[in-house]
Amino acid sequence: MASNQERAHLDAKAKQGETVVPGGKSLEAQQHLAEGRSKGGQTRKEQLGSEGYQEMGVN
Repeated sequence: MASNQERAHLDAKAKQGETVVPGGKSLEAQQHLAEGRSKGGQTRKEQLGSEGYQEMGVN
């Protein structure tokens, strides 16, 4: 995770409309989206098994 200073800087950028993580309007929202994407990828990998996941082009 980001330090408090980095968080404040990234949050300010996000509030100005800059995308820190695609899809969020604040740093906290963007972090939650990034977490969800990561968890979704892990779940998909578990569902397909590593062989099926590699066939999709993701290692």
